Amino acid sequence: MLKDAVEDYELFESMSVNDLVLQMEKAWGFTAGKLALGVKILEKMAKDADCVKFLSFPANLVATGTRGAFKELVKRKLVDVIVTTCGTLDHDVARSWKKYFRGSFLMDDKMLRKHNVNRLGNVLVPNESYGLIIEEKTKMLLDSLWKEGVREVSTHQLCWEIGKRACNESSILYWAAKHNIPVYVPGITDGAVGYQLWLFSQEHDFRINLLKDEGELSDLVFTAKKTGALIVGGGISKHHTLWWNQFKDGLDYAVYISTAVEWDGSLSGARPREAISWRKIKEEADQIMIEGDASVILPIMISSLITRVERKAKEL
Repeated sequence: MLKDAVEDYELFESMSVNDLVLQMEKAWGFTAGKLALGVKILEKMAKDADCVKFLSFPANLVATGTRGAFKELVKRKLVDVIVTTCGTLDHDVARSWKKYFRGSFLMDDKMLRKHNVNRLGNVLVPNESYGLIIEEKTKMLLDSLWKEGVREVSTHQLCWEIGKRACNESSILYWAAKHNIPVYVPGITDGAVGYQLWLFSQEHDFRINLLKDEGELSDLVFTAKKTGALIVGGGISKHHTLWWNQFKDGLDYAVYISTAVEWDGSLSGARPREAISWRKIKEEADQIMIEGDASVILPIMISSLITRVERKAKEL
């Protein structure tokens, strides 16, 4: 029990993010210790060739610079499957071509409305940076698919087409398409892209086949020797990731990052130990819950992970 003593930080010039995280493991603290252990689990998961690696996250973080952390995970092929929400498609398309801006939680929302500016927390999204550009790019994409004879797509197929045709190299979807990493959006109609799909369907017999996505997820889970997941936030993307993994007796690795509370009984706030009772995470799984803002925690963790994985690759 009294084995590992707490050690003070020794901060120095030009130290790397990974140096800091390694010190967090010794300095311990509260969230710092969990963050350090979370990186160790992600490192173990990344190096496990038998593990199918899931990444689950909601859309709000894609409106921030944290989008770049997700992009790096996909670009460097550190994940195999993505489960997310329609808003991710919205923000990923929009920010490929337009800018969002820094704001404040305390801004006058009535004033913002008069200036056609939408507030997402402390991020400012002008109308021309959101609805207008998404409508333009999505309509262009759907018109092209229709002319090519496409009448039905799964969300997986749709996300790849968006990545190829409506995004650039700053985009999560661009790299997912480039590296053949499937992206699933079970709540596809809940967002601007989803609205454009509905609008297009009013004049075209165009359909989204969600059941094809479910068949692919079933095949991924049932053919995997092991599975692991980095689950950021909650909602439908978290539940869908856990839902499918219960059919193989649960994840072998699980890292949660969330600000949601446990006491309201929601899935978003549920800790990994609760998922064990549902057989969504294995009893013996490497798992941790990191409480905190992913816009702070995730870039630190991913930077440290990249250093460790690339160092190992060079050694090989």
